[in-house]
Amino acid sequence: MTNLAVVGGGVIGLSAAWRAATKDHQVTLYDPEPVRGGASWLAGGMLAPVTEAWPGEEDVLRLGEASLRRWPDFAGDLANEGVDPGLAAHGTLVVAFDSADAGHLDILAGYLHSTGRTAERLTGREAKRLEPGIGSVRSGLHVPGDLAVDNRKLLEALCTACEKRGVRFVRERVEELPDAEAVVLAAGAWTGRLHPRLADAVRPLKGEILRLRPRRGCLPPPAHTVRAVVEGRPIYLVPRGDQELVLGATQYEAGFDQAVTARGVRELIEGAERVFPAITEYELTETAAGLRAGSRDALPYLGVLDDGVFAATGHHRNGLLMAPVTAAAVVAWLEGDKPPEGTEAASPARLHQKEHV
Repeated sequence: MTNLAVVGGGVIGLSAAWRAATKDHQVTLYDPEPVRGGASWLAGGMLAPVTEAWPGEEDVLRLGEASLRRWPDFAGDLANEGVDPGLAAHGTLVVAFDSADAGHLDILAGYLHSTGRTAERLTGREAKRLEPGIGSVRSGLHVPGDLAVDNRKLLEALCTACEKRGVRFVRERVEELPDAEAVVLAAGAWTGRLHPRLADAVRPLKGEILRLRPRRGCLPPPAHTVRAVVEGRPIYLVPRGDQELVLGATQYEAGFDQAVTARGVRELIEGAERVFPAITEYELTETAAGLRAGSRDALPYLGVLDDGVFAATGHHRNGLLMAPVTAAAVVAWLEGDKPPEGTEAASPARLHQKEHV
């Protein structure tokens, strides 16, 4: 049994703390505002490694798919702890508005098929048949294997599970490594401040996100997650089971600024109107901005930094997706077992290798 300190109370830290506690490790989690204080509370909830895939990022895809395979059991185990995290298997529809967008989908579909992944090309009419509320589109790509999760239900479920398993919460900001036999650094965009090897390797990536709800007489939200690129900017619309619609996501370098900007909201609404015109009549219920933890190469940092110190950060857009495999990696590290498939490429040892190239 190990005395483990987890720094960070977002989806990665909570998942690692819960899974470690189920193995009878003594776990203390440090975060001034666990659950609600970080980017996980503002996430869209897409679990979509295939739709996020792109040639050249094969390691990211492999790790994402390895984690996706763990998600049904992960969600089931959480539900058995007392709170259902709201996992949904509605798949993703990616739509294209012009020839350039259609070309992007052709490249993505070809790449996915070459790697044995399932993705169905659709004409504009077929895409409209799948989602009648979408705008006039040239073509689409249906990825049925993508999942989604209600991020806020997930975080509340993880917190409940941690408390049930005896995890101790210290609601303080950590400025230096806690005194423990083992430490997991999972503080998201702030993790770079906690270890010199991560100081220039983890950076904040700002993103605004909106939540909306249909008013009386409006079309209901789409049944699938719908993604598009509008004037070069990615847009996604993620339906929730309670008729809420999550709209995101701007992404840009802005340091640790978390203010919601009028420009960001305007870009999201204008882009979403192209994708799903009825959204302009929806009630806007929330605007927020969060900071993702970016890495140098889109892969997270998972593995040993120093004796007794483990990195679990830099997940970029994939924190929720990669929570199960990250938590499994932490447990494997604590117990001296082989880490999960796909995590080898995410080792922080690659930082040292690049510094000496």
